[in-house]
Amino acid sequence: MIQIKKLNTEDANFKDQLNKLIFFEAEDNIQIEKTVAEILSDVKKRGDQAVIEYTKKFDHVDFSRMEEFEISKEELNLALENLPVLSREALEEAAKRVFDYHKKQLISSWSFTEDDETLLGQKVTSLDRVGLYVPGGKAAYPSSVLMNAIPAKVAGVQEIIMVVPSPRGERNQLVLAAAALVKVDRVFAIGGAQAIGALAYGTQTIPQVDKIVGPGNAYVAEAKRRVFGVVGIDMIAGPSEILIIADEKSNPDWIAMDLFSQAEHDELAQSILISPSADFLTQVQESINKLIGSMPRKNIIETSLTNRGAMIKVKTLEEAAEISNFISPEHLELSVEDPDTLVNSIKHAGAIFMGRNTCEAVGDYCAGPNHVLPTSRTARFSSPLGVYDFQKRSSLIKLSNQGARMLGKIASVLANGEGLQAHAKSAEYRIDNE
Repeated sequence: MIQIKKLNTEDANFKDQLNKLIFFEAEDNIQIEKTVAEILSDVKKRGDQAVIEYTKKFDHVDFSRMEEFEISKEELNLALENLPVLSREALEEAAKRVFDYHKKQLISSWSFTEDDETLLGQKVTSLDRVGLYVPGGKAAYPSSVLMNAIPAKVAGVQEIIMVVPSPRGERNQLVLAAAALVKVDRVFAIGGAQAIGALAYGTQTIPQVDKIVGPGNAYVAEAKRRVFGVVGIDMIAGPSEILIIADEKSNPDWIAMDLFSQAEHDELAQSILISPSADFLTQVQESINKLIGSMPRKNIIETSLTNRGAMIKVKTLEEAAEISNFISPEHLELSVEDPDTLVNSIKHAGAIFMGRNTCEAVGDYCAGPNHVLPTSRTARFSSPLGVYDFQKRSSLIKLSNQGARMLGKIASVLANGEGLQAHAKSAEYRIDNE
């Protein structure tokens, strides 16, 4: 029997209990930081040879040349061609939906001309080259290929370099098929911190990228953190999270399984249920105990729900929304009678799943919106991965003679006020220009 923490907003120590639940932090691993720092430094200095040696050490793949790690277009296309029909159809339909959704995110350059013919505007350009990290080995994450590569393609990124570990030479065919489907430009069978270093600094074989996106283990996350500034990164993601606001008319079995869907990711994943109905919370607890035995990842789910899960009794759905905004979850399900009204009270969430029919799992694979989402309360200030993460903006300023005289006077006053005389003179030179 799984015993999930029970919280009630009417308890005197509720805020303390909630803080203890939410502000959980995994123990800092000094050894991971030290190991990653050494690997990155070595890859920066020795390039291909360092990547080859670390891949042999960690993934037990013994190639003598970096070119042997590159997966050919023929191998990628063969993986796609050999997929079972149902798998290929599902992958293609998911890709189409993700493409269609992200096309609506494209932003364009714009400008306007003032009365004196001064032009101001914004020029939007795509990144030149992006690195995509995809977990590999026994786990298969073709959905990660779709969610990271497709918005880059829509944005107009010229080249996508994908890295995916292949422990003992095992190359996951679903991942390779997804890469072929979305036309990733180059794929290397390497992983870990050494792959992040290769993308960030470039090697003799792997070109330096402008931004690195995609999930990974603790070593990959630490490596991304350390190379930020040399290249851009999408985010440093924590354990997966789901928060469900449900009323008494929801199906307790459905809600229990939705909680499982995040808990099965990782022992540190967090699943929280909020409801104004004490009876419903009891029903979900009963469903959890009834259904857990049929789960292949039972042990992971039990650990996650016991250590990090919670059920919170609230007075009203409005209070539930307030608590949700404080938690700022990665995934938020609104399993209520009128989700269209409740969503107006939601300010902070990575993705919002509205209505009883909408389970979070469809968002992971095929609904269309991106599944790369902010975790650990970062939804308070950040957003899902999207096309805008692969575009950048440059300001446009083109002064007419009249604009140069008018703005030059203003700039001169402000620059002198800051004690920056060269700034002032630079503007003043153009005041009398005819």
